[in-house]
Amino acid sequence: MTTDATDAHGLGSFSQDDAQEARPEPQRFSTGAVLHDLKRMDLAVYRAVEGTRTPVLDVPLREISRLANHSKLWLAIAALLFAFGGRSGRRAAVTGAVAVGVNSFVVNVPLKALGHRDRPDRGTVDVSTERHVSMPTSTSFPSGHSASGFAFAQAVAATRPELGLPLRGLAAVVAYSRIHTGVHYPGDVIAGVLIGMAIGEGTARGARSLLRLRAPRAARHTP
Repeated sequence: MTTDATDAHGLGSFSQDDAQEARPEPQRFSTGAVLHDLKRMDLAVYRAVEGTRTPVLDVPLREISRLANHSKLWLAIAALLFAFGGRSGRRAAVTGAVAVGVNSFVVNVPLKALGHRDRPDRGTVDVSTERHVSMPTSTSFPSGHSASGFAFAQAVAATRPELGLPLRGLAAVVAYSRIHTGVHYPGDVIAGVLIGMAIGEGTARGARSLLRLRAPRAARHTP
């Protein structure tokens, strides 16, 4: 009697047809499939952060998230720059504040309406509620806190480059805090960062163009 090769190893018979049936059907590449996979990854990262116990970080991240509500953190830094930063500080402060204002309108009016993403279902993992902030009533995509922070940092750094690294670092902490406190998915935050950087850069370029237009007029009025 002929013995199947797999029988000789005690594994039982396993035909080629069985192997083909066991192999998962490859998914066709499409925009919908890519978005579906990205959404699954987004949720997985959110759940991983939510399920990681960090008692030392919970309260500081909660407080910095609250401090950035309504862009209070960035406007306070702008006020300090305006008061103590000299001429370039005043220009950086005004540019940064304008970038925050533009960003707030763009993100909270058209983009939030277009995104129309529900907020995370917080609390599916048993973690301390000390890390939580109040769940906003607005839609989740994109993250306004993340966008405002990076819009401000990008705009200020155009005039005061030495402030770029610390301000972007602070903006990154605020952005992460929105995931840590459970009010945003990582994808919301990434989108907010990119949008904020674009708005900050656009505002800075607009400010430079305005200064170039004003320079010849000032020269003409100089005695």
